[in-house]
Amino acid sequence: MSASAIYILDLKGKVLISRNYRDNVDMSLIEKFLPNLLDREEEGLTSPIVQVNNVNFLFVKHNNVYVVAPTTKNANVALVFVFIYKIINIFIEYFKDLEEESIRDNFVIIYELLDEVIDFGYPQTTDTKILQEYITQESHKLEIAPRPPMAVTNAVSWRPEGVKYRKNEVFLDVIESVNLLVSSSGNVLRSEIVGCIKMRVYLSGMPELRLGLNDKILFDNTGRAKNKSVEMEDVRFHQCVRLTRFENDRTISFIPPDGDFELMSYRLSTHVKPLIWVESVIEKHPHSRVEYMIKAKSQFKRRSTANQVEIIIPVPPDVDSPKFKTAVGSCRYVPETNCVVWSIRSFPGGKEFIMRAHFGLPSVLSEDPENRPPISVKFEIPYFTVSGVQVRYLKIIEKSGYQALPWVRYITQNGDYQLRTTL
Repeated sequence: MSASAIYILDLKGKVLISRNYRDNVDMSLIEKFLPNLLDREEEGLTSPIVQVNNVNFLFVKHNNVYVVAPTTKNANVALVFVFIYKIINIFIEYFKDLEEESIRDNFVIIYELLDEVIDFGYPQTTDTKILQEYITQESHKLEIAPRPPMAVTNAVSWRPEGVKYRKNEVFLDVIESVNLLVSSSGNVLRSEIVGCIKMRVYLSGMPELRLGLNDKILFDNTGRAKNKSVEMEDVRFHQCVRLTRFENDRTISFIPPDGDFELMSYRLSTHVKPLIWVESVIEKHPHSRVEYMIKAKSQFKRRSTANQVEIIIPVPPDVDSPKFKTAVGSCRYVPETNCVVWSIRSFPGGKEFIMRAHFGLPSVLSEDPENRPPISVKFEIPYFTVSGVQVRYLKIIEKSGYQALPWVRYITQNGDYQLRTTL
């Protein structure tokens, strides 16, 4: 990635702040950026790139400002956009939001940040935890510039040195989201598990952590294929993980950042049995009323319980006089989104509940069943992973030899979880 400069413009195209990094772009060309963009939009062309005199202006609009990066080279466009969004996130971390007012109030620190995150058009330190150690809101008041932390020059750039805690602890959450689409005939059209491992680390010094999962490739390589294992796809790690070690022996070894971070993410394209199954029976009485019978069944083991369950049932836009009947949970009609929300605080495994709804229906229009929105479900099941991913061990190695407490939680929740309704 190489950006020749960075501009931040207001909605009228006026430059609020800019920094030239390579001196290979006529900085006045930015005056033609917004007129060109508006002309393209009038012609119905939408693109995040505007070309002016062989210069490509890549931009992102955020609130009431444009963040623009011009380049004359055949740059990697995806990386440039990733970097623009990274700059936006850095400003949000510092100023709570990026908008015209926050830019005008923070010119000095913005210039300091732009000088630190880019050198000759190439990204440098973009980790806000590191930046905030030596670029502060009051940095322009300091008489002596503070020395950059060791993390900037250290190979472990994501963790400062000298971290100390009275009580050393590690919290690890395995969180899985279920994406599911079920047809009106009851067939599963799409099922996917998207998972991540999030950590909260309160450890002194420079500890090394080793995490073991029931990884299928590891189990196959070590002759433990009969054990319950999981084959994860699209695995992505935080930069702290030693990728060579993982590729060699599937060990997840790393020196963690301090505090909260996402260690890894993964995906499983596998057939998922719907954890909460919903059936609907809809009876329409023309020009008078419509009645719903909704049956919800939890299809997971009895020892687990889904919390904060919401079953969202779409209804016609002109219904009135709602009446509900259910032995479990509560119902409310939400006219703004044309739906009924059936809320169940606690839904144990292996249970089945029924809700009935009655509405007046003054409309003479007939609803097309093909275009009826699906029922969607929200839930969270603690102490449970639908994929079967398990943390086998979490070892903490630190030269001082202190004892640390690892805490592990499992949570399964809904992602895009939808069931099409039947008449």
